[in-house]
Amino acid sequence: MLTYLIPVVVLVFILAASVKVLPEYKRGVVFFLGRFQGVKGPGLFFIVPVIQKMETVDLRTVTLDVPGQDVISRDNVTVRVNAVVYFKVVDPERAIIQIENYGMATSQIAQTTLRSVLGKHDLDEMLSERDRLNDDIQTILDQQTEAWGIKVSNVEIKQVDISEDMVRAIARQAEAERERRAKIIAAEGEMQASEKLVEAADIMSRNPAALQLRYLQTMSDMSNKNASTIVFPLPLEITKIFEQMRGASKD
Repeated sequence: MLTYLIPVVVLVFILAASVKVLPEYKRGVVFFLGRFQGVKGPGLFFIVPVIQKMETVDLRTVTLDVPGQDVISRDNVTVRVNAVVYFKVVDPERAIIQIENYGMATSQIAQTTLRSVLGKHDLDEMLSERDRLNDDIQTILDQQTEAWGIKVSNVEIKQVDISEDMVRAIARQAEAERERRAKIIAAEGEMQASEKLVEAADIMSRNPAALQLRYLQTMSDMSNKNASTIVFPLPLEITKIFEQMRGASKD
């Protein structure tokens, strides 16, 4: 009885070790005597123990948190930047055969690429053009990890930390920029107002009636105000008449 029981137990263990079940989001890379044989899954399949060996690969998107990196920008400002990378395995065969640990390798190359790309840009570009920088980093990472069967779908720069002294310098710069814009806007307003005044004076000089109407309008506006002092505008033509009269009396 014991003689028959031992082979049965061994057979049961062999069958249990042979049966493999993989969910939809996993694949099994099977090796036969050390050589690549194929990719199995999902579902139920069998492998021969000892002779065949299987490495499991997860096909779901992986969220990789890139730790903070010290970056010197192109304008020599030291900042600390961290990011997040989203990638997934699209070729299980290459992910197992071409690289020892694709997760660790992707993390290391993401850190290097983050420092390399951001070091080519100014601080202002890091703060205002994150979308473009995200696209540049994602493109470079995708090209470098393609040989490993990895697809980098997205890269997001989460935070750019700068020193307190630099924060105050940026605030002063922004304040100076706002003052410059205010002065330019005021100067442009003065220029436009002077142009309109020149146009109005030109129109009034061609039509004396317009000047008289403007004179009466000014008097009407002044009479509507409760003021104890009234400024009476004197037309310039009257001064010319006085000058002509003075010149005639001298003659």
